[in-house]
Amino acid sequence: MPRLAIRTVDFKLAYRLMNELKKRNVKFILLEHDAVLPERDMIWFGSEIEVANFRSEGQPIAASISTAEKAVEKAIRLQRGITQVHMLCFGIDPGPRPGIAWLADGVVLGVAQLEKVETVSAHIEGIASSLEFEKMVVRIGHGAPLIRDQIINDCLTHSLYIEQVNESKTSRGLLRHNHVISAIRIALLSGPRVVEFRTIQPTEGDLREIQRQSRKKTNGRKTISSEAAYAVATGELSLDEAIEI
Repeated sequence: MPRLAIRTVDFKLAYRLMNELKKRNVKFILLEHDAVLPERDMIWFGSEIEVANFRSEGQPIAASISTAEKAVEKAIRLQRGITQVHMLCFGIDPGPRPGIAWLADGVVLGVAQLEKVETVSAHIEGIASSLEFEKMVVRIGHGAPLIRDQIINDCLTHSLYIEQVNESKTSRGLLRHNHVISAIRIALLSGPRVVEFRTIQPTEGDLREIQRQSRKKTNGRKTISSEAAYAVATGELSLDEAIEI
């Protein structure tokens, strides 16, 4: 398997690439912008100009601050020899900080723990836009019904093909709250397709939990109203937006 390297004079680009690679626990080395590649097949990142100037060396991938995430996804596929993807699968472990995983024909390409429920579909579309594939499916665990249904409705709004799977066995043998590993297991399961928007009916307990989250997020400085909590529960507002009201 070829190694990855960052070889650029652009410090900001190098920093962004390092963060993206570290988030995925991908090993890499740093090289001076004019250094000779240690291996002939090395995959390396550089700016568009640097790649153009040294395109015959190794396996170059052009990147910029705005395309760093896509460049890393491309490098991982190239490193693993994945050139054509038949089925791209996303797994979502629903919760206040959803776990998400994406697999190409069963091979794990990456995982992430998101900070906001409302960013899930955008995250999926961002990753999918950097890959070439024949089919794509989004699979979500059946737990955390309130958050699950918010995510389902958001995915349907973006015309994503989504399945709900039984996640009761996905946490077996895992440390508590290991959402990204559960997300991988969810991605490998199958379930009935979801085609209809869900009606979200939060309970009093759901609203109290959202209010508790608002206190936690503001270090006890603010508790949002029950009306604002209802708007968060139904996806009309994000928690951050509700706190700002």
